[in-house]
Amino acid sequence: MTIRTILVDDEKLAIQGLQLRLQPFEDVEIIDTCANGREAIRKIKTEKPDLVFLDIQMPGFDGFSVVKGVMEIEPPLFVFVTAYEEHAIRAFEANAVNYLMKPVDEQKLADTIERVRQRLAEKKSAEDAGQLLDVLAEIAPERAADFVETTTAATTESADRFEKLINVKDRGQIFRVEVNTIEHIEAAGDYMIISTGDNSLVLRETMKDLERRLDPRKFQRVHRSTIVNLDLVRQVKPHTNGECFLVLESGAEVKVSRSYRDVVARFVH
Repeated sequence: MTIRTILVDDEKLAIQGLQLRLQPFEDVEIIDTCANGREAIRKIKTEKPDLVFLDIQMPGFDGFSVVKGVMEIEPPLFVFVTAYEEHAIRAFEANAVNYLMKPVDEQKLADTIERVRQRLAEKKSAEDAGQLLDVLAEIAPERAADFVETTTAATTESADRFEKLINVKDRGQIFRVEVNTIEHIEAAGDYMIISTGDNSLVLRETMKDLERRLDPRKFQRVHRSTIVNLDLVRQVKPHTNGECFLVLESGAEVKVSRSYRDVVARFVH
């Protein structure tokens, strides 16, 4: 699949540098470049790209104004590219795929392109399912109903396979912890510290094994040693170097490292 891409930056050298860094990605096709926000809005509406690399700090219409300006159509995926770290939280709020600092790091760019591929694949899968349902509804309504029921059942079955209760042996006692009450989990070697807001328990298990038992729609890693229950996040606070803190229901604060910033976009709208 070709990723049709537009680059937006008021600095010509920045555009050229990004074009150069994108050359190794054979599925990325740069269909146009823009030097300002107004031009970007016009070309996004006309060309309908899959992906836009968007500078934030531009004269006149900045990057966030461009995002707002194309909301009347089905917007492309956005990756913000900027020299200003303080825009990180607003980038999350705009549901950007990622937030890259200038000069763009090649490994972070590679990670970003992989995220874009995943997002586009998920979108295509959803579109294909929707088109199939439309056809079924037209030519075989009873099969369309079966399709909906099957899809719903599969979703429910998938959710049911994750733990609802976790047994934790701690200090000679066995505690039965309701998964929904867990705020965050921190790794300490081969042990996990499970925090429920009013209590902390130690579980002998690896982070990788525990992740398999938890529903990824609710529990996401925000640091290499921390998992957070996204349902219990109450606030996002910006921090230095593109990092941020999540404030949980109990008032506890958990740092989101730069490597996991895309997680915030799942629940900040």
